[in-house]
Amino acid sequence: MSAKQDQQCLIRLENIYKQYEMAGETFNALDGVSVTVNKGDFMAIVGPSGSGKSTLMNVLGCLDRPTSGTYYLDGAEVQKLRDNKLAQIRNYKIGFIFQQYHLLPKLRVIDNVELPLVYRGMSARERRERCREALEKVGLGDKLHHLPSQLSGGQQQRVAIARALAGRPPLLLADEPTGALDSKTSREVIALLKELNEDGNTIVLITHDPSIAAQAKRVVRISDGRLTEERNEAS
Repeated sequence: MSAKQDQQCLIRLENIYKQYEMAGETFNALDGVSVTVNKGDFMAIVGPSGSGKSTLMNVLGCLDRPTSGTYYLDGAEVQKLRDNKLAQIRNYKIGFIFQQYHLLPKLRVIDNVELPLVYRGMSARERRERCREALEKVGLGDKLHHLPSQLSGGQQQRVAIARALAGRPPLLLADEPTGALDSKTSREVIALLKELNEDGNTIVLITHDPSIAAQAKRVVRISDGRLTEERNEAS
């Protein structure tokens, strides 16, 4: 890989395996996965239940370590780092967007968005400024002091997206972000992710829904722990 290509590369997986022992036999949940994601990409990884996409999400999100292979994230080789260093990578380098939102019900919207920044030791003033900016970006600038229970499902997912954005990470990792939403709200959330990508955010989307995956610039299918790229369109 040239120096210029290396500067553009955000994620590089090289021959990643994730193995489990089942009934005395070795099972490859990830079977030699290699893929590159450049800065500014919007890539969808699509596959049915049991295909390995959840395992891949856990590896990409530094929530689990591969059995073998090499994972570079933003220039750093991460798979051999200690747990405390992986926690720092997750806090600074990755914005997580999950299917179930994971909002704390007794905290206001702005407090939910702010929470990951508290662990960075960031000043209260800077935290609030970042959170207001992120919530305005997702169209919830007027909901700062609402509780999650006062919001619709789509609005709660927007709060989760704002929480991911507030840390200004190089990677947004979205795991089935529309899985708990109706079709209309799902389209709105995907439209928002596309807008964020157009603003320069790098997004990797994990989904079982081919129609959702088709909204991304790149579509990669996972089956039996192996990846095949189906489409790579120009921006």
